[in-house]
Amino acid sequence: MNGVWQFWQHGDGVTRAVAVLLLLMSVSAWVLIFWKGWLLARVRTDIGRAVPAFWSAASLGVGRDQLATFDREGTLAPLLDAATATPPAGTLEAHGLIESQLTRRLRDALHRVLAQLQFGQVVLASVGSTAPFIGLFGTVWGIYHALGSIAISGTITIDKVSGPVGEALVMTAAGLAVAIPAVLAYNVFGKQIGSCEADLEGFAHDLREMVSDTAVSA
Repeated sequence: MNGVWQFWQHGDGVTRAVAVLLLLMSVSAWVLIFWKGWLLARVRTDIGRAVPAFWSAASLGVGRDQLATFDREGTLAPLLDAATATPPAGTLEAHGLIESQLTRRLRDALHRVLAQLQFGQVVLASVGSTAPFIGLFGTVWGIYHALGSIAISGTITIDKVSGPVGEALVMTAAGLAVAIPAVLAYNVFGKQIGSCEADLEGFAHDLREMVSDTAVSA
């Protein structure tokens, strides 16, 4: 902390702007990490409880109620709504085959749900890939600024060089400290989203088969 404070005191506008930018990136990354960790944990729990409860229901109406009870984040309900929706009469959608209508509606609903789950992944990826280079830029600029000040003073000693350079290197460490949690979270969340996607695709497929069979029987 002393190195960061000294770097802030001795730095110019550019170095301070880099430090503020890294701070903002760190805050945004950690907010997303906590929020997405909480959200995905709920979604995975909801899917694990809601899907068996839905298929164990005696009727579609009871199954819908069961789904509403467990689907707290609304990831399964859009799929059921899409599967049971009736296209407006006189539209191109209504003239298509039942299977084609179901496939299109379920695909669109699945894409919307996945977009909800993937929200924030771009920010984590951007922070993880750019923070080290921003920190490195801050280090290079800080060393340049420190050496310029030493040159103006006219005396160069190890003490005068090592102090400012060491303080400037703090920015590289700060960049890595911002990037590493973001990269780890991006990878972990990506795996969890992939698992949820597989479960949602399976549920959508089963809904399509159920509605298709019902339509054929009718």
